Amino acid sequence: MKSLFCIALAAVTLAPALYAQDRDFLTSDEAAQIREAQEPNLRIELYAKFARRRIDLVKSLLSKDKTGRAIVIHDALDDYSKILDAVDAVIDDALERKIDVKPAMTPLSNYERDALPLLQRIRDSKPKDLDRYEFVLTAAIDSTHDGIDSASADIDERAKDVQHKAEEDKKALEKLQTPADRAAKQQQEQKQGEDTQQQRKPPTLLRPGEKLGPGGLSGPTGGK
Repeated sequence: MKSLFCIALAAVTLAPALYAQDRDFLTSDEAAQIREAQEPNLRIELYAKFARRRIDLVKSLLSKDKTGRAIVIHDALDDYSKILDAVDAVIDDALERKIDVKPAMTPLSNYERDALPLLQRIRDSKPKDLDRYEFVLTAAIDSTHDGIDSASADIDERAKDVQHKAEEDKKALEKLQTPADRAAKQQQEQKQGEDTQQQRKPPTLLRPGEKLGPGGLSGPTGGK
């Protein structure tokens, strides 16, 4: 009986964590918009808009004393932090590929500066159900602080750091590769180069063996 009780207790304890892992932090519509937005600056702006939605939802819920609001507030704050993490990943990926993300950095930073005092006021006001979402609220405040610090830092220096880290990671990965892995990679790169060259060849209506010279068509079917 004691073992069964321990198993049940563990299941109850782990359930929220497992639920959080399985739950998507974007709605299906938001995820579709992100997939369509291939340009990094557009993606950053979209993520900022989605983050604002989460904070607006939390503000709305806290203005009404409704039963069951704590879990929705918890999830919205958790989503907010994950969205900021996603923004950070988009920025680093763009900088690694030497894409200018400065156009989106200012509006993102302005939004985070607006969101920070709102989150701090929630914590300081100590809502009666704060214990249900205090952990994710603290994480949201920390994520916002980090975002503001990153936005205020020199973006060119950040780009150098990101590119340096990418090079170091690439070298470390190459060291772990076996000779067979390196040979396969070289063969794949060679094939990709050949495919690229093939795609670059200008289109032609000539059949194999035919040539177009000064006097016109020559070759097997050119009559010359």
